[in-house]
Amino acid sequence: MGGVTTMATQRERERTGQPRRRHELAAFLRGRRARVTPADVGLPPGLRRRTPGLRREEVAQLSGVGVTWYTWLEQGRPINASAQVLDAVARTLRLDRPEREHLYHLAGVAYAPDRAVDVDVISPEIQGILDALDPRPSVVYNTRYDVLATNRAYRLLFGRAGKAAQGMGNVLWTLFTVPDPVCPLVDKRAELPLMVAQLRGAYGRHVGEPAWESFIARLCSASAYFAELWESGDVVPPGPRVKTFRHCAVGEVRMTSVSLSINGMPECRIVTYTANDEESLQAIEKLCARASDEV
Repeated sequence: MGGVTTMATQRERERTGQPRRRHELAAFLRGRRARVTPADVGLPPGLRRRTPGLRREEVAQLSGVGVTWYTWLEQGRPINASAQVLDAVARTLRLDRPEREHLYHLAGVAYAPDRAVDVDVISPEIQGILDALDPRPSVVYNTRYDVLATNRAYRLLFGRAGKAAQGMGNVLWTLFTVPDPVCPLVDKRAELPLMVAQLRGAYGRHVGEPAWESFIARLCSASAYFAELWESGDVVPPGPRVKTFRHCAVGEVRMTSVSLSINGMPECRIVTYTANDEESLQAIEKLCARASDEV
């Protein structure tokens, strides 16, 4: 009987504690949403923002969930949330690991600390490494090819294409949707299948997650070529490659890409591009010097 009483008491505590947790969850989400600016996630600032940070509908869209569902979650309504959905919301709100664990606890979902998730917050130390690599174009990608941080040389080499992609902040979206004259890849038909195959390899760890499913669906709709490559089902691991890029100011440059892992960020990597010949090195140095002269 003592065991029954203990179990009943525990269930009662859980039942009476749920409204408090939902209240805390609502306050936590509102606070984290307020600190993320539209610029942080590649959105235009817009007009008439009555409160700082992102709007609810923007969080929902970026997380790949319904606006009504996210609104109810932030209002503390008694709805069920899966680990995949909470991961998507956590990435959009740029939660670090302790904040992510806190979100899980408040939502009543078991937290798995060894779960492979994207971490989108780049430390000053990582940014310092990127800047020190200049004039080698360098960037931090996650496995979905979202651009998380760059150095000056990278922005100079690829900035025109990024602007043409309307600030999506994703390399695949840029390469598949910008017009050919703006695309920095010289041989798209050789490079894009490999990039999609790498994306497919990463996708296996995120099947069913709203942010991933939404991204893939939108890119399939935006590019028939991406949809064709995605349907092929090919998978390859990332690795060093020689790629040829073009820039309107300096012409073609041949670069070797190398990926470096980042401790504590299991699904992110630094990719740095090194000139493959003297002509390409001079072109990159000319591009960086020209930009310095214009400042």
